[in-house]
Amino acid sequence: MKLILTHEVSGLGSAGDIVEVKDGYGRNFLLPRGLATPWTKGGQKQVEAMQKGRETRAVKSLEEAKGLKGQLEARTLRIPAHAGANGRLFGAVTQADVAAAAAGEGLTIDKRRIEFPSPVKATGGHEATVALHPEVKATIKLDVVAD
Repeated sequence: MKLILTHEVSGLGSAGDIVEVKDGYGRNFLLPRGLATPWTKGGQKQVEAMQKGRETRAVKSLEEAKGLKGQLEARTLRIPAHAGANGRLFGAVTQADVAAAAAGEGLTIDKRRIEFPSPVKATGGHEATVALHPEVKATIKLDVVAD
């Protein structure tokens, strides 16, 4: 099944990419969630226009992403979370929590681009990866503390 991605899908591509996926994945996951639309000839023209616009913005955003990467990696984000006596969290730290902590530091990152190597379910030091640009990924240090 040939689809046009409308949003970034981890491991598959970014918005505007044309991808070939198995029928079940496209029909049962991508299409119902609005992550993709069926490929058509008219859609192909729209994709080409989107790609031209993306290329012109890519140079500026690449420089901005490198600058933001340096700022993010130089800091440790402190995230307060509700925890028990033994340091285990009630729930887990989410991408929205990390984005909010970064916003508190004056940095803007998209919560959808934050990935954890494993779920953060305890207090202490952890790391997360943020895809700031297709070529730039930053590793953020997190300090999860009990509130």
